[in-house]
Amino acid sequence: MAALVLLLFLLAQFWTEVLWFTQLGFQDVLWTEWGTRAALFVGGFLVMGGLVFLSLSLAYRSRPIYAPSTPEQATLDQYREAVEPLRKVVTVAGPAIIGFFAGAAASSQWSTVLLAMNSVPFGTDDPQYGMDISFFVFTLPVLRFVVGFLMAAVIIAGIGALATHYLYGGLRIGAGAGNGPRTTKAARVQLSVTAAVLMLLIGANYWLDRYSLLTSTGDKFDGASYADVNAVIPSKAILTGVAILVALLFVLTAIRGNWRLPAIGVGLMVVSAIAIGGIYPAVVQRFQVAPNAQEFEAEYIQRNIDATKTAFGLDDVEAANYDAKTQAEAGALRADADTTASIRLLDPQIVSPTFRQLQQNKQYYNFQETLSVDRYMIDGESRDTVIAVRELNLAGLGASQRNWVNDHTVYTHGYGVVAAYGNQIGPGGQPAFYEGDIPSVGSLPEYEPRIYFSPDSTQYSIVGAPEGTQPWEFDYPDDEAGGQVNNTFGAEDGAVAGPSVGSFGTKLLYALKFGSEQILFSDRVTADSQIVYDRSPRDRVAKVAPYLTLDGKVYPAVVDGRVKWIVDGYTTTNSYPYSASQPLDEATQDTLTVNSQSVAALAPQQVNYIRNSVKATVDAYDGSVDLYAWDTEDPVLKAWNNVFPTSLQPISEISGDLMSHLRYPEDMFKVQRSLLTSYHVDDAREFFSGQDFWNVPRDPTVRGAGTKPFQPPYYLTLQMPGQEAPAFSLMTTFIPGGNSDREILTGFLAVDAEAGSTAGVKSESYGKLRLLELPRNATVPGPGQVQNTFDSDPTVSNELNILSRGNSTVIHGNLLTLPVGGGLLYVQPVYVQASEGTKFPLLRKVLVNFGDQVGFADTLDEALNQVFGGESGADAGDAGGEVLPEIPTDGETTPPAEGTDPGTGTTPDTGTENPEARAQLDQALQAASQAIKDGQAALAEGDFAAYGESQERLQTALESAIAAEQQLGDTATP
Repeated sequence: MAALVLLLFLLAQFWTEVLWFTQLGFQDVLWTEWGTRAALFVGGFLVMGGLVFLSLSLAYRSRPIYAPSTPEQATLDQYREAVEPLRKVVTVAGPAIIGFFAGAAASSQWSTVLLAMNSVPFGTDDPQYGMDISFFVFTLPVLRFVVGFLMAAVIIAGIGALATHYLYGGLRIGAGAGNGPRTTKAARVQLSVTAAVLMLLIGANYWLDRYSLLTSTGDKFDGASYADVNAVIPSKAILTGVAILVALLFVLTAIRGNWRLPAIGVGLMVVSAIAIGGIYPAVVQRFQVAPNAQEFEAEYIQRNIDATKTAFGLDDVEAANYDAKTQAEAGALRADADTTASIRLLDPQIVSPTFRQLQQNKQYYNFQETLSVDRYMIDGESRDTVIAVRELNLAGLGASQRNWVNDHTVYTHGYGVVAAYGNQIGPGGQPAFYEGDIPSVGSLPEYEPRIYFSPDSTQYSIVGAPEGTQPWEFDYPDDEAGGQVNNTFGAEDGAVAGPSVGSFGTKLLYALKFGSEQILFSDRVTADSQIVYDRSPRDRVAKVAPYLTLDGKVYPAVVDGRVKWIVDGYTTTNSYPYSASQPLDEATQDTLTVNSQSVAALAPQQVNYIRNSVKATVDAYDGSVDLYAWDTEDPVLKAWNNVFPTSLQPISEISGDLMSHLRYPEDMFKVQRSLLTSYHVDDAREFFSGQDFWNVPRDPTVRGAGTKPFQPPYYLTLQMPGQEAPAFSLMTTFIPGGNSDREILTGFLAVDAEAGSTAGVKSESYGKLRLLELPRNATVPGPGQVQNTFDSDPTVSNELNILSRGNSTVIHGNLLTLPVGGGLLYVQPVYVQASEGTKFPLLRKVLVNFGDQVGFADTLDEALNQVFGGESGADAGDAGGEVLPEIPTDGETTPPAEGTDPGTGTTPDTGTENPEARAQLDQALQAASQAIKDGQAALAEGDFAAYGESQERLQTALESAIAAEQQLGDTATP
């Protein structure tokens, strides 16, 4: 009975996986992986277990019939008597247990073995041996695994034989004179042959070490150094020969019976390993290389530079010198009008609470903590957009509403997306929504709004019902429909989202899998029911493509009438010769991975080759997964395509609509920027000195003491110098390396993140990396200096102090950097939210910096004009002021009245803002700002009378601002 119960629970885990993969159409992936794992397990079990069993059996069968009568043997007699009753069990069970663990270890190498069996050439040779890179990436790892596994098996088998021979008298330690040889012939032959095989395997290991040196990690650079090439590699070849010689001596011992020669050989091998393998390379390094390291290592550093750039896609970076201006001139942005108009004001890391307050609609919906930036064609114009999916949030339900029926059969899905313009602001600093509400309305094309699959959907749901059944799956609230509209999944289109749970057997298996007996007994689980689980898009892609490393950010897009989750997949290896090895978790860590639960931190993994080889989508409605071969030239992807030939779809299957939402992935870009801090240097001698290395700046918007995380890269539309037109891009900045705290700008990197909009055709400029290198003597401020300038500016600090009085908190948004106007422009939105109660940030001010000029105004357009002599020469996206939302908020098709929340049309949580008080506050802040400026000018001229008059005006303005703020506090949360 116990065995049957155990078998049933195992079946509940394994067979439900088969059902899940089969429903998605990826059953070949599962069977290939499981089949390979099973074959390797059996092979590992038989090799390890078989060798140990054979060794024990041979040792026992060849034992001497009469052991010599010695005190040592007399002592062993009692052990033999104790072991004899269990001997057969030990002889079988011991190898079986050891074989089981060995088989489990072997099965974990399934991907290594499959890649070796399906390898394809890279078409590039390594610089040391002239062998195709595929040998190091595909073949060498499996050879090292096989040799290492066999060494372990031979050692364990040898230990077993040694113990058995000793126990039964075939091997003696303390034999006296006249008692014959210390080993029997059978013991001598078995042990010496085992030792000879071990020596050959050690020799093979030494030989493979010669190739592994090309992927080793060094202090200055990765790959084989001068000492490695000229001392270590020859020493490994010599040690291989010594190991073969010692193996022959052991074979000779098996024939002649003299242990002296192999003993001498083992001693020689140890001495050789120390002298030739250790001391000689150390001497070469210490006395030959170290005093002349720059010259001696130059060739090998250049190998490392070239290999690293190729392995990480940095061999085609378009680098240019950028002599950035620091003086702002009137009309300087005229040539960058398109970029200026697209500058994003909405910070996707900050505005999620605002989306939640204005568009959550009900407590059982929620948005991701960090929203996504995308672009959509609105009225024939590409618009940068902040978009979010209204996901199901069962935690928002009250305790009385939480039961199995509600959790798993009623509340089964979220509903719709919410989108706002990135460069415009709505009334009162709210987002300018152009898509939202329930049912979904707005400027986006019609789409399926039901969200059954999303990152926060962790529980399983039972969906579907027989035809004619009254629907019970909650769809959305609606007063006209009696309070709510219900729906039955698949009733209209016959969609399938999960395995069927119609039969008693599948009900039983899933009841055991999820520990829910209700699945077995509920009347809502019918012959037409489907069970939906593993609903996170990232988890679904990880299961059907176990060979991919997935980007930490999953983002939604409305594509071809569906909401699709887009996941970027990487093929990686740590076996590319001479390439620099990078820890993915450290290279991709920034503010988002540290502080946001919406962005997954990558697991620790060392890689020295990476390609964004796969674009994956997960349908938010039916959960279908599509994998598209994005980088068709990647040899690693080609090898995996040979392993799983039915998994990947060609790029030609990508529709134009989907193509327009694919973008350059963040984690790939972060790995590349991490490497470019050093590998922007092309010359080996300059690389050795390291004097021009850079750093990625820490995020200056993170407040508090301690080490701040790195500033994340940002998506925005910009036009780089030399670029023909603005493009949706991903950008980052660089500051000087080393231990200096002087944070000036040394470089600016942007990649064309726009894949195009033609079906099956990737844009030629997609993935183009452009690096602007600032002059070595430039003093352009970096992000940290700019943030310090903002915080210490008297006008800015005074006005922000006013905004933060009472129950308000000031939040600094993302600090964007743009190469416009011949220099570097910094833009930072400033949000204000309540300190307690209902809290959600609203955009109140915009900070701008260019050189040593600071602008601070209600709109970006005004702030730019302040910086550029009263006329920037271009209009920002908010030049027209506040924008009314384009979505109905009260069930009508007309925009809401001024002063109401665009999210709901009413103000139950925040009240109705007093427009007169708001105007009074804005006027008072402007008067205070002017008074501060007048006071500073008066002090500079020594006119103390004018200074006193300005201070009186400042006091009056502050009192007026406080009064206006109190009025606002009575009607709305600032």
